[in-house]
Amino acid sequence: MRSRTANWFETAIRYDKTMEDGMTKKVIEYYVVDALSFGEAEETITQELSAYISGEFEVKNITPAAFHEVFFSENDNDDRWYKAKLQFITIDEKTEKEKRSSVTYLVQAATLNGAVKNIDEVMGGTMIDYVISNISETKFMDVFEHTASTKKDDKPEFEG
Repeated sequence: MRSRTANWFETAIRYDKTMEDGMTKKVIEYYVVDALSFGEAEETITQELSAYISGEFEVKNITPAAFHEVFFSENDNDDRWYKAKLQFITIDEKTEKEKRSSVTYLVQAATLNGAVKNIDEVMGGTMIDYVISNISETKFMDVFEHTASTKKDDKPEFEG
């Protein structure tokens, strides 16, 4: 497992998909992209999907994601995406009361149990006490990470 923190955007794409019976059907599919702005998210999803979708498609919606970190699996069978809400447990030193703060993650796995296992694998390497308060499968087809340009003439996309 590896994790990546970034600004993620959820996108909805509408296009005519050729079904197994040869008929075409209008479908909406959902993807997640790593981008710094709505414009960059639209450009990224357009570039990524133009290689996979023949014909025209339309970006129907772009929204900032509720998560900032994604847990990627190296297992090829892990083809689903789950939103997981974790509560981090801390003790307030002054009041000595338990405090919980919630954080949402996107987790790649094949099953719900696999998502829990993957969360435990990533979080097991930390000293943070946590509980999984909610986990649910999403409709996301894929997640596209930002990749730096490899052309020699191009300027770096992110300058520091």
